[in-house]
Amino acid sequence: MRLYDFKRGHKKSIDDIESIMEEMFHNVKREGDRLHAEYKGLESIEVWMEGKKLAAETKSRDVSNEKAMDTLKVWNDFLYRVTGYTAKERKKKMSK
Repeated sequence: MRLYDFKRGHKKSIDDIESIMEEMFHNVKREGDRLHAEYKGLESIEVWMEGKKLAAETKSRDVSNEKAMDTLKVWNDFLYRVTGYTAKERKKKMSK
């Protein structure tokens, strides 16, 4: 499980996150306060709010390099749209 901070003024509700997931991953299921989806190289995506942070757990599957690169791009775009932080900014925050 990974926790992601929200950029100041960028906090989303679980409903906002669900609509972004629908747009990017298409088939999203909601179970209580958790959202579930799958996308190409990600066998499962589970997202929920953990206090004031976004919690996400993913499980990958073996796919071609092309699909893996596309999956990573879409996942990073999703996290950017939800948290407001780019992949580079998230990496920098995680290394602190």
